[in-house]
Amino acid sequence: MALTFAKVASDDPDNLPLFIVDTDGFDAWLVEQSETTQNWLKATGFKPGLGAVSIIPGDKGSKTAAVVGFGSEKDRKRGRFALAAAAPKLSEGTYTIAQNPDGFDAEVEALGWLLSAYRFDRYKSGAGHEAKLVCPDGIDAEKIEAIAAGEALTRDLINIPANDMGPDELEAATSKLADAHSAQLSVIRGDDLLKENFPLIHTVGRASDRAPRLLDMRWGGTGPKLTLVGKGVCFDTGGLNLKPGSSMGLMKKDMGGAATVLGLAHMIMALKLPLQLRVLIPAVENAVSANAFRPGDILTSRKGLTVEINNTDAEGRLVLADALALASEDDPDQIISMATLTGAARIAVGPDLSPYYAEDDNIAEALFQAGSKVADPLWRMPFWDPYEPMVEPGIADLDNAPAGGFAGSITAALFLRRFATEGRYTHFDIYGWNPSAKPARPKGGVGMGARAILEALPEILDL
Repeated sequence: MALTFAKVASDDPDNLPLFIVDTDGFDAWLVEQSETTQNWLKATGFKPGLGAVSIIPGDKGSKTAAVVGFGSEKDRKRGRFALAAAAPKLSEGTYTIAQNPDGFDAEVEALGWLLSAYRFDRYKSGAGHEAKLVCPDGIDAEKIEAIAAGEALTRDLINIPANDMGPDELEAATSKLADAHSAQLSVIRGDDLLKENFPLIHTVGRASDRAPRLLDMRWGGTGPKLTLVGKGVCFDTGGLNLKPGSSMGLMKKDMGGAATVLGLAHMIMALKLPLQLRVLIPAVENAVSANAFRPGDILTSRKGLTVEINNTDAEGRLVLADALALASEDDPDQIISMATLTGAARIAVGPDLSPYYAEDDNIAEALFQAGSKVADPLWRMPFWDPYEPMVEPGIADLDNAPAGGFAGSITAALFLRRFATEGRYTHFDIYGWNPSAKPARPKGGVGMGARAILEALPEILDL
């Protein structure tokens, strides 16, 4: 699915002018319009609420312009991508923005327009809307299209059910992306994980007949080193600590971290950012069989730290631990992990915000400001050192599931930090799912945090 702008000049006579009007400025705008436009909007009862649409008619049923509502400032604070609320309601045609209100962020709203055309149509036909937008003046169309394509990739990968998106298929998707950008991909599968010292990845994935693996993609030969690590648990039954059915229903999205770093990787490579990119994805299925790992087992990680297993449903941090240890061996300038890791994060901030942990205050602030700028909101969480004893069980170096239920997202982040390069680690505990349809974000898989990271990279890596 190509989420792209109309490839015509902005002054093409076939383009329809698009007037974007907000609540405060509507009356002043209306008095400056033609008598025909004024009469039509008054006769049809048009109000400039968020997502409202009116097509101004011409002779013999033709269209001369479109007017869309941008709502009030209060309306816009309660959501994102205000223009995207109107885009699907517009009839087929090519539109050029002719007027927009104060506070209109053309880059954000243009991206929202593209994303509003996304449809997951692998199993059921359905096209996106047919209204095309000419890229607004002063906006980098190539950048916005690359971001939209990366987001669409993330959504598609999360939306595909586990029967069609296991470790094999996740590897194939990564290989396709690598080929598209002339990146190099290496893969370690099955028992070779033990030979290459990735014991935690192997242990979590060994119960499935779909072999566990580590995907390692590299791109770029010069510049600072950025390593992205994405949790690729393609389905999570919970293992022997079996999830109830109500908790298992969305576990196709437990590879949302992997899907998000692949979408971000596409953005970085498509825009040819001057950096060295590495993407590490431990791809497994947490299944149940006679050789599944057990509560009470003590495992030794790639780094040599031992881990007591107190819940086999806390498997994501295990596979990430081995991948983070490998990432650190390469001495990157920054490691960023993304994972659908804890329910505690969802309880804390809900499905819209991306909780993140950053060791560097400057990086934390750069990410927060970037997220605000590009409508990809984040919320910083603390690497709270006083909670370190909670992940130290006594019988082993680390506990994968501290008892008590307190600070579940924080203790998971502290666990992961033990395996990453000190001072250069940032972690995102994302949800990866939109529970109800919103402008530019249909119900289903969704990228979280990737656009904020992309925007902040120049500052994070001093590009």
